[in-house]
Amino acid sequence: MTQAPTHQTASTVFSPQAFIEAALQNGVLKFGEFTLKSGRVSPYFFNAGLLATGELLSILAAGYADTLKQHADTQNLTIFGAAYKGIPLVAATAQTLWQAHGINADWGYNRKEAKDHGEGGTLVGADLHGRAVWVLDDVMTAGTAMREVMALLDNAGARVAGIIVALDRQEKGQGERSAMQELAEAFGVPVLALVSMTDIITYVKAHGAPEQLAKMQAYRQQYGV
Repeated sequence: MTQAPTHQTASTVFSPQAFIEAALQNGVLKFGEFTLKSGRVSPYFFNAGLLATGELLSILAAGYADTLKQHADTQNLTIFGAAYKGIPLVAATAQTLWQAHGINADWGYNRKEAKDHGEGGTLVGADLHGRAVWVLDDVMTAGTAMREVMALLDNAGARVAGIIVALDRQEKGQGERSAMQELAEAFGVPVLALVSMTDIITYVKAHGAPEQLAKMQAYRQQYGV
């Protein structure tokens, strides 16, 4: 009987540039003209729905795991992802925490609609009541969706310990500060990002076209913080 060859890879190490390159190659990050929900016309767009390869998810999970190791209480770690895009993020991160760091985190997520049979309810996974929970999300723009998540967790009897997003667009929220800055102040928790618009501009300076850099800088000048 012939054994299949084993395939070994080095532990994934997160870096903003490596993630930006992989995101561009897979269409997750695009440059052009994109009208956002806010009505702003952005020169770039980040589509977390296209984080659909093992490579991309592994890179991102490594970033979340590294950040949690640095900032969270890893002895009692619970992570949460909002449906739907947050679900694979917390699942992959929980695996990476265990495999790369030996941290056995509890994780959970919510349903969009309450289940009316079986265990019922809208929450799945770890029991969040009385827990200090770290929320993982993809992109922070205005912060509206994150405030809804925080209300959901509060109703579940959980306390939000911190928030980590893949991308901080570093745009003004309801005032002159960014949505991340507003959330950090309003809820008194750390709000962290793996990649920011500053990182993308730095990448464009080194690898992009001059006209694209000019559009990015003009957008940042108008809407950025």
